[in-house]
Amino acid sequence: MLDSETKRRIDTCRDILVGKVPDPKSQVEQITVALIYKFMDDMDLESEELGGARRFFTGEYERYRWSKLVAPGVSGQDMLNTYSEALTKMVENERLPALFRSIFRNAYLPYRDPETLRSFLREIDHFTYDHSEKLGDAFEYLLSVLGSQGDAGQFRTPRHIIDFMVEIIDPKKNEVILDPACGTAGFLISAYKHILKANSTHVVNGNGKNGETDAAEQALESPMRFPGDLLTPEDRERLANNIKGYDISPDMVRLSLVNLYLHGFADPKVEEYDTLTSEDKWPEMADVIFANPPFMSPKGGIRPHTRFQVQSKRSEVLFVDYIAEHLTPQGRAAIVVPEGIIFQSQSAYAALRKMLVDNFLAAVISLPAGVFNPYSGVKTSILILDRTVARASPHVAFFKVENDGFALGAQRKAIKGTQLPQVQEELSAWLQTARTGGGEELDTHLGFAVARHDILAEGSITLSGERYVRREESRSGYPMVSLGDETIFRVESGGTPKSDVPEYWNGGIAWATLVDLPQEDFITEINSTVRTISERGLKESSAKLLPPNSVLVSSRATIGRIAINRVPLATNQGFKNIVIVDETQAIPEYVALAVTRLVPTMQSWATGGTFAEISKSKFCELDIPLPPIDVQRKIVDEVNEYQQRIVALEQEIANCKEQIRGSISRVWEEG
Repeated sequence: MLDSETKRRIDTCRDILVGKVPDPKSQVEQITVALIYKFMDDMDLESEELGGARRFFTGEYERYRWSKLVAPGVSGQDMLNTYSEALTKMVENERLPALFRSIFRNAYLPYRDPETLRSFLREIDHFTYDHSEKLGDAFEYLLSVLGSQGDAGQFRTPRHIIDFMVEIIDPKKNEVILDPACGTAGFLISAYKHILKANSTHVVNGNGKNGETDAAEQALESPMRFPGDLLTPEDRERLANNIKGYDISPDMVRLSLVNLYLHGFADPKVEEYDTLTSEDKWPEMADVIFANPPFMSPKGGIRPHTRFQVQSKRSEVLFVDYIAEHLTPQGRAAIVVPEGIIFQSQSAYAALRKMLVDNFLAAVISLPAGVFNPYSGVKTSILILDRTVARASPHVAFFKVENDGFALGAQRKAIKGTQLPQVQEELSAWLQTARTGGGEELDTHLGFAVARHDILAEGSITLSGERYVRREESRSGYPMVSLGDETIFRVESGGTPKSDVPEYWNGGIAWATLVDLPQEDFITEINSTVRTISERGLKESSAKLLPPNSVLVSSRATIGRIAINRVPLATNQGFKNIVIVDETQAIPEYVALAVTRLVPTMQSWATGGTFAEISKSKFCELDIPLPPIDVQRKIVDEVNEYQQRIVALEQEIANCKEQIRGSISRVWEEG
């Protein structure tokens, strides 16, 4: 485990560099090179202490020894000159292993300030480690703070999410394991750790918890804690050759090589390779594939070769296609994907989803939107591909994770209540059953199964679990009614008069737009609107006059803001409006509250390019539980009490802030 002193020193190194090297990735590279530089000199010193000879800093390279570089009396300018020269010369040192020379290839010092370098190298000099495990722990932390977006739209995958995915896929010692967009090799190292753990009789340097760790500790857990003593020499040789990675970025390749070396790989198999445009490795297959591929595509899109089954220029589509097509007949994969893969309506996305459901897909795990904070709030899911399950089981599993063991704010602090272990346990058990043709029996708090033919029956083949969530709501015990039930509701779409006809505007009819629904957390009451239209504008457009106490639901672009009108009005086309036909069965305030529960479903059902929108026909498919009128009123009254309390607390907070400002002003004036 990473000790607090090492963590503090890495943070100090970054603080020293930030003025000259503001980019986090460049900071990581500078610290990496310096740590490896010192590590090689430490290994030479250890060799001498054991009666051997130095291996790395010999002959003409002896003058670059770290101990000489930071020796007392060396001036800042001399230190800068020697260090800069060493970085360029190290790649020519034939005494270094090829891996180390590749680490120093293109290495350079991006600033010329002697004092910054002196402070930086002095801090690096305080790092102490007697073998690569401690350096590996330090490097793992260094990568955990990298996190920022790369040129190709990459985000570092949180380590606990990586380990979660690996536990589900359960790679074995004799399987070929690949990450085709490997970044810093986090998935490959986690897979290696998983295999070592499965083939170890004990844990080295445990923490007194019998090998169990919480999410924060697991995120930095080193593979070298697991000796793998049950592996034969042949097993180890095969494993070293079977764990492979590609990345398009030479910087990422260098970082992954370092990371793998420091976690026990003497000759790591990571190559610079463009997975989407090069055909050189197309025939190579893998038993297990892990990936968090780039989400972004360059302007104009990717120009892939012609061997992909799905024709697209989008990188996320092509990567998922590549992974599916490169699995062996019993192959398995876990892939982090953006929401576009789940429900984007464009033909390439729909074709990809059909291919997956037909031949590859076993499960979909929805992750909370804050998993990639603080660098991105992007919503993601995990696709679990399993060719055996896809052949044997007529079902696909859906899980939703709301607590991954870390707060979803910018700080991502560790919290209790993670659902990952339960999802992993339930899904792993389900996969075992599904491989033998079962799989329909899954209905827990976190997951459920859906028949493949039901998924394929959808026009765009949506992979959002929210689409199939009705069965959860039916547990309330109250009857479920559709918003399209015309005995209770009438759903009306909005409309907009032509903007170039002045007579259509500024009349006596209130006309609601999204501007009139400013609140996302509360249901808005509308008594007036910013804009109005005329009787002629209403008659000569698709707008409809709605009676008071209708429920207005924004259904285009910003989907899910809800209001109740207290005056007759019309809305623009961005709304689906529920008119209560039978007030003995439903009251508008309750219907509005019930529809708030369906906002994620509406968002997942929405289709379209520039503006996603849920159609009227799909909107009418939404179901809500409908208790008796007295129960509806009780629910509405309870919610109103909470909302009034929230408003009062917000006012109290505002008053306290004003008092603070007043106190400060008085001190300022009195001073």
